[in-house]
Amino acid sequence: MWLTGKQTQAEVDGTATGRTFRRQVAWCWALEPRLPPATEIHHAVLVDGIWVSGWCLLIALSDKGRVLAWQWSGGESVAAWKALLEQVEAPGVLVSDGGTGLPTALKVVWPETKHQRCLFHLQMNVSRHLTRNPRTDAGRTLRALVMRLSDIHDEDAAIAWQLKLERWWQTFGHLTRERTMFRNGQFGYTHDRLRKAWQLIRRVSRNDTLFTWITYGNPRTTSPLEGGINSQIRDVLRRHRGLSEEHQKRAVEWFLVLHELTLDEAIALAQAVPTPTPREEPDEPVSPVLYDNGLDAGEGLWLRTGWAGRG
Repeated sequence: MWLTGKQTQAEVDGTATGRTFRRQVAWCWALEPRLPPATEIHHAVLVDGIWVSGWCLLIALSDKGRVLAWQWSGGESVAAWKALLEQVEAPGVLVSDGGTGLPTALKVVWPETKHQRCLFHLQMNVSRHLTRNPRTDAGRTLRALVMRLSDIHDEDAAIAWQLKLERWWQTFGHLTRERTMFRNGQFGYTHDRLRKAWQLIRRVSRNDTLFTWITYGNPRTTSPLEGGINSQIRDVLRRHRGLSEEHQKRAVEWFLVLHELTLDEAIALAQAVPTPTPREEPDEPVSPVLYDNGLDAGEGLWLRTGWAGRG
């Protein structure tokens, strides 16, 4: 199949432009692919977002690697996350990268579901605040502590890690409150990056989304989604560069459906997108218009030429 393969349109139909192939498959773009309802209850569901041609695509994946649902939106808003979660039965645990609006949507749609913050994304976000080589002892110590999250495998190690985080606060916490007057005459936090990294770690630690996987045995990262499905979507769009925005979205939808269904099953479930009814243009007026928003030469808005323009 061309969409999931590596051939160009020209290679498929053996022509120089691929125009014949595009004409033959034009009807396919009018089919809206769908997945069967996700009625099975899963132990864990992984969610993440990927941007496609200015649209945010939210995807839900089971802990077994199955695509469960997707939702197009303008961003990671509460409404968008709610629309995604409502398509799937509530699992035991939700694993996410901490997207904006998700915690609120989770409390509304899946109030009994536990939440696991992706440790990999947490480490990336902290490194973005502190850089890979922090200049201060406080920054180096905090980043090293966060990177050691990958080495924790049981409850005792998790408790020991939290005690180390508390000792960090007792030693360096005062730096997160220091303020300085800058050249523009305004006050700001002296160690703003350190403060943001600390606030992130403290928030995740306090809301019990850091070590959920130790108690419930769920995945602790969204890597199967981010490094799997999302990476493959980017590969599909890269191989088929030049698609319009609407065709990019439809191509991604077909890719997700074909990840779970055969082509025949996908076509059987697909729904034809209704063709918009052409808007009827109003008839031209027979008599002159008394009031209108158009411009007319009789109003003296242009330079008059010819005999009538001679002074």
